[in-house]
Amino acid sequence: MPIVVIALAELFGTALWFTPNAVIGDLQQAWSLAATDLGWLTGAVQVGFLLGTLAIGLSGLADRRDASRLFVSACLLGAAANALLPLAGGLWPAVGLRLITGMALAGIYPIGMKLMVGWAPGRTGLGLAWLVGMLVIGTALPHALQGLSLLEAFRLPWASGVWGASSLALIAALLVWRLGEAPEVAAAKVTAPGKRPAFDLSVFAIAGYRRAAGGYFGHMWELYTLWALIPLLLAQAWPEASRAGLALGSFALIAIGGPVCWLGGWLSQTLGSRRVAMLGLAGSGICGLLYPWLASASTPVLVIFLGLWSALAVVDSAHFSALSARACPSHLLGTGLTLQNAIGFGISVVSLVLLMPLWPLLGEWLAWLLVPGPAIGLWLIGRALPDPANGT
Repeated sequence: MPIVVIALAELFGTALWFTPNAVIGDLQQAWSLAATDLGWLTGAVQVGFLLGTLAIGLSGLADRRDASRLFVSACLLGAAANALLPLAGGLWPAVGLRLITGMALAGIYPIGMKLMVGWAPGRTGLGLAWLVGMLVIGTALPHALQGLSLLEAFRLPWASGVWGASSLALIAALLVWRLGEAPEVAAAKVTAPGKRPAFDLSVFAIAGYRRAAGGYFGHMWELYTLWALIPLLLAQAWPEASRAGLALGSFALIAIGGPVCWLGGWLSQTLGSRRVAMLGLAGSGICGLLYPWLASASTPVLVIFLGLWSALAVVDSAHFSALSARACPSHLLGTGLTLQNAIGFGISVVSLVLLMPLWPLLGEWLAWLLVPGPAIGLWLIGRALPDPANGT
């Protein structure tokens, strides 16, 4: 089943993104790194992804080449760069390798979306929901690995985890290589427009795309900062928890978004992607407004509320891409999805850089600074064109 194959390939391929997060302590010890040095490894992937998505989107490469070939090539490049990490021997060679890995991920995540749209044209919201759900679980996985590593019975040499992620990326490449292009996509290439100029931004002239992408941008202001805050909020809500308990609890609170995304995909078959996106934005915005007032509640209440907030913050993610994909003509699909990812990810980086340093000052009240994202996104998506899934 193509939807399952692409979703699994996306999960395995994006495992490269978060590999160092699970072995940060070992890297710090092996290379005598300061705590401040570790941010370079995470930042390098973010910068690489941003540069890669901009390059692929602005050059039109996402629509000039088969999505399956781009995906496979990106997986091979990312697997190789990641596999060399244990051999880097120090911070700056590792930063260079993580930058390359981030650029490779630009050919995995958004190009995987294009593949999914091609293979599931009548079920775009459902297919992309499966894909994003896999990414959410991959995002949460480092917290689980960290928690298990604190339990001595599960401890493994740190290099084995890095090479395991590279092996998963190779499996992802094999899955998509065997799957190839959707027959309808391959046939459409014959009638596609001729050579397009570089730096083609004509996709932004499409009103439906602009509004769906605008909703996504508001969503991205909140999402990654909330994920970064969850371990801090959980530690505040559950002060007696062990380090392993906090790590595994953070995994659960983030990973819950995976099955919730799949539920949102199923709901989109009847409600439409636009309504699911609006419900997610409204719900997460309300949670952000309420959380500071609940901060003195009991631990079970706070943990349940954090799980609800985490779920609502991500349930809408796939549906912005589904709406954008429906608004774009086929010859601009890859460009539209890649540029949307590039700008949205850039916004998430700005949010993290601006808001996370305020945590010691504001504590749980920092949640209010997340609310403008879903509020603006809701306003933009609420003005969007009708959802082709059900005319609403």
